[in-house]
Amino acid sequence: MKIYLIRHGIAQERVGGEDNPQRALTPKGIAKTNQVAQKFKAIETLCNLILFSPYVRAKQSAQILLDYNLAPTMEENTALLPNGDIQSWIHWLQNSDYTEEDNLILVGHQPDLANWAEILIWGGNNGKITLKKAGIIGINILDMGNPIGNSELFLLTSPKWLLTPIDS
Repeated sequence: MKIYLIRHGIAQERVGGEDNPQRALTPKGIAKTNQVAQKFKAIETLCNLILFSPYVRAKQSAQILLDYNLAPTMEENTALLPNGDIQSWIHWLQNSDYTEEDNLILVGHQPDLANWAEILIWGGNNGKITLKKAGIIGINILDMGNPIGNSELFLLTSPKWLLTPIDS
């Protein structure tokens, strides 16, 4: 199974240093996420589902991906909340009808998505991976019964790299 961990786009600033689940994408965040979705569609086939954090900025980012037909549907998943629990997501995955042949998109937050990537790949979190806003981590889950430490990284890209034109 391939999973794509995608961080939400650029959101409104925090007020008073506090996070707010209602913070929405900025116009720049919407534009950049649209560009990333368009580029992502050019390099990846249809995924089966987009899962997203209940926060407004993650839902908006997921909606943009859905609008580009990157998956036929999207679904909220509380495991993707900030400080979400990877074990809850793994439990969800193992009890779903998805198989090794399927591809999923997970839209959430930093540092959680980068931490999840490290846990899936190396079995632990060392804070070595950073995921920029609207960036993508691609992971191949090799063993759905025991994905922790049994997965491989195949893509880690910032939106800047995705949006850079390729010279011919």
